[in-house]
Amino acid sequence: QVQLVESGGGLMQAGGSLRLSCAASGYTFSNYAAAWFRQAPGKERDFVAAISWSGASTYYADSVKGRFTISRDNAKNTVYLQMNTLKPEDTAVYYCAGRRRGSSSYYSSEYTYWGQGTQVTVSS
Repeated sequence: QVQLVESGGGLMQAGGSLRLSCAASGYTFSNYAAAWFRQAPGKERDFVAAISWSGASTYYADSVKGRFTISRDNAKNTVYLQMNTLKPEDTAVYYCAGRRRGSSSYYSSEYTYWGQGTQVTVSS
């Protein structure tokens, strides 16, 4: 049974930092790309960042570029999202996703596995 379990969300003041973690189990995580998406209330789920199977390639949404960093530790079957200089508009539920290909994608429809999400709230 495939599981992606996110952790690390919470309430933070603007300008602060949080690190999200996503622990994968039930599939060969190290062979496949992973990504983070987020969904704010009343809005669609948006791409945040993605990373290839090896970690050699990373991609970011323009809104988070230079502030967020995606990384992975294949030995621990875990992907991370370091979020710095947080803004109120970063408030959302953040979802971890796993793709059954080594290369990453911006499109949520191309990810097979999803976590339950973790809430990030940034106050002004």
